[in-house]
Amino acid sequence: MNKELIPVSIGLLYDGMVVPNDIYDADSKLLLIQAGETLRISQIDVIRRYNKDRDIILISPETHKLLMGKKSPGENPYQTKLENETGYSDLKNETLSIINEIGQTKTPPQDKIHTISRDLADHVEKTKPDLILDIINALAPVDEYLQRHCTNVSLLNGLIGKWLGLPRETVDMLVQVGLVHDCGKISIPPQILNAPRKLSAVEFEVIKMHPVYSYEILSEFPDTIRYGARGHHEKFVNRGYPDGLSGNKIPLAAQITAVSDIYDAMVSQRAYKAPRNPFNIIAWIKTLRGTDLEPSIVNTFTENMPKEMVNKPVMLSNGESGVIHELDYDDLEYPFIRIGEKVFKSSKNLFCTQMSLEGNI
Repeated sequence: MNKELIPVSIGLLYDGMVVPNDIYDADSKLLLIQAGETLRISQIDVIRRYNKDRDIILISPETHKLLMGKKSPGENPYQTKLENETGYSDLKNETLSIINEIGQTKTPPQDKIHTISRDLADHVEKTKPDLILDIINALAPVDEYLQRHCTNVSLLNGLIGKWLGLPRETVDMLVQVGLVHDCGKISIPPQILNAPRKLSAVEFEVIKMHPVYSYEILSEFPDTIRYGARGHHEKFVNRGYPDGLSGNKIPLAAQITAVSDIYDAMVSQRAYKAPRNPFNIIAWIKTLRGTDLEPSIVNTFTENMPKEMVNKPVMLSNGESGVIHELDYDDLEYPFIRIGEKVFKSSKNLFCTQMSLEGNI
């Protein structure tokens, strides 16, 4: 057995994948799939059932490379076209330049951050919300996670601010908070930040320091920005970190960023985590209303977000493609789907797995 096996999520396996090397169970190192096999959905389901609540399998570096390269924007003409035409590619690259500069100097480039924030705010103002969400919901390269996450949280903050009817200057502030909210992660050791497993209690305490580090790095910024970044992991009922704030003691920017942060983190794939579909995430966020998240923000988010996905193409758990036909606001996780002339309600037996860009542009 290869000693360099890499732990990844079962959810990264896909129908039709030709396995270049053996795949093993993460706990017992039991051989699950032999090299050369062509995976089918039925086999992936068997692996899920066998693993029960354990989501991790072990794969070779060659298999890892295959999975990480699958469905990247460079291989998806629809995604490449949309990202280029909307200006998202430039925004993402500009965000990366900020992250790299902070990492090298430990000092945020204020002028550059202000410029990119204005560009992002203009993007929110001028680009149709459904196109912004098309990009955020699409599969993206794992190695672009941090710059995409900061860009996406910035855009989501702006959208939520607009949906709440906040003035433009407040929306601009929210966009800037989203851009820099995670800059403190540059101070977290990579082996902890990117650990492909459940963190130990000690490691999680290290991770919990990143909002404090963001606050400290942003020492020359207004308090609205600094405390917005510091508080994005506070919980509405006083169970968050780093300060254990609750209710309206949590700054508005932090309350909004908390929703954006959760959504983008869950819809993104990582080497150790498969993406969750948008409707599953929206339904989950609705359950956090009044506990982890501020109720009126959650209401605004869950009322407006799903509307932007109606008439959008979607992949289903049986491998078929359909279109979101209609929403069920009493059961947000399972919208009505249209395939040709047939319309049916999705369910736990046949559900959306991810949004698709094909046919959007």
